[in-house]
Parts: sequence; structure tokens; C-alpha cells
Amino acid sequence: MKLLEITPETITENFGDISAFSKWVSDLPLKIFNSIPQIIGAVIIIVVGIFFSRLCGRILIKIMKKKRVDESVHHFLKSMLVVSMRIVFVLFALSVLGFDISSFAAALGAAGITAGLGLQGLISQFASGIEIMFNKPFRAGDYIALESVEGTVEEIHFMNTTLLTPDNKRVVIPNSHITSNNLINYTAQTTRRVNLKFNISYKDDIALAKKVIEEAVAACPHTLDNPKTVIAVGAHSESSVTIDALVWCRSDNYWPTFYDMQERVKLDFDKAGINIPFNQLDVHITQTNQ
Repeated sequence: MKLLEITPETITENFGDISAFSKWVSDLPLKIFNSIPQIIGAVIIIVVGIFFSRLCGRILIKIMKKKRVDESVHHFLKSMLVVSMRIVFVLFALSVLGFDISSFAAALGAAGITAGLGLQGLISQFASGIEIMFNKPFRAGDYIALESVEGTVEEIHFMNTTLLTPDNKRVVIPNSHITSNNLINYTAQTTRRVNLKFNISYKDDIALAKKVIEEAVAACPHTLDNPKTVIAVGAHSESSVTIDALVWCRSDNYWPTFYDMQERVKLDFDKAGINIPFNQLDVHITQTNQ
């Protein structure tokens, strides 16, 4: 490796003449001395930036724990925040030292815009993943429905969420699709209402049918006394009277309650002699005298 040689030619090339170089050498200690406040200020800014970024990282961790954000993403988000803040403090320190960082900031901004345009879809999914983890519209184990897909939340990642359907199919949904559409969380609340409909014949006693349904609700092991069950005539159909039974249960007992009530009411209707009508066609044949 060739070492830089200080010769009259190199001095003349960089400083014009020997006198200019001598002046620069003689002024160098003074320039360094005069720059001590800026150097100290830059060092202080960097030190403060290091400690302040650590503090902000700890605060972010506390916020995520309070929001019950998945612990697997704590370190990642904290590192992103700390690194970003330290870069800002370093640039600030360089500006204090007299460096022109405008061109660097412009280049960095241009690179960010270019990357953002190229990775727009991924960035949108990533931002949606952060939104889901902070706002918690659902958690792992919740039963949700999104448009035509529903199932139990199995895993929540930055880019997508995995559902397990009732028939054991795994569905992977992009997070940006989740945050931009209406979502139903069936297990967000501890209790849930089961809307039941039972049809009886127009010839049957409505009061008796309501009593049978009320006794069936009381006998079902999954129903709750509070909120109170509502049993009322819901509609007059073409061939039947519809009785609505609005029954409350725990969210995880929704389907056991639904199936138990369907079977229990049918058996109790049979015992009480209440008919459940079905569609039928009556044909009347009349004879005319010739």
C-alpha cells in the first residue's frame, strides 16, 4: 500500500503554496480548540440519545405489556424504536459539528420513498399487524368471522393471521385484509345470546307451547338466568306460528346450548302433543254429476 507523501508538489496542489500550508498548520490547534464546545456538545447529544432511547424502549415495553401485546414482538419493536432514535441523535450531533446533513437526509428520504413504493403491500400488512397487536380486536383462541371465512384464531403474526375452521381447515388471512373489513368476534364477551325459533301449528295452544319451551330452558344445563330469557310469538307464517326463544349462555357453550335446546324442545313438544308443522299439499277431489 502506497503511503501519502507530503511533498512540495502535493502541498501546492492542495493549498496553493507553502505559505498557505504553513498558515493552515499553525491555525489547526486553534481551530481544534475553538471546536471543543461543538465536540463536547455532539458527545453530550450522543450520550443523551443513548440513554433517552433506552428509556423510551423501556416505556414501550411497559405499554405493550399493559396492552397485552404478544411478548414475541416486544424485542423487535423495541429495537426498531431504539435504533431509529439513535440515528436521529447521531445526525443531530453531526449537524452540531458543522457537517451538512441535508444531502444525506435527502438521499435517505428518497431511498425511503423508493422502498416504500416497492414494498407498499408488505408495509401495509406489517402496519396492520402492529395495529392488531396493539388494539387487540381479537386474541389467539377467539372465534371470529370475516366476510365468508370464520374460525378460531390460531396464530397472529406481523404479516398475517391464521384461522382454524370448525371442519379443521387452516386459513391464512393477510392482516391488511382484516383491518380493512368488518370483523365479528363471537367470543369477545363472556356471554352470548342464542336465538331459537320453534314452529307450532295454528291449532295448538300457544300458551302451552311457551310453557314447554320455558321448562326446557330451565332444564338445559348451559342456559343462564341472567340476562332473562325472552319467549314470545315471533311471526305468523303460512302454515305455522313461530315462537322465538332468546336464551343466554356462556360464549363457549353456544353450540352445546343450541343443540341441546333443539332436541329437548322437540321431545317435550311430542310429550305435550304439540305439532311441528311441515310443508304439505292437500289435494281435494270432487265428483260432479254428469
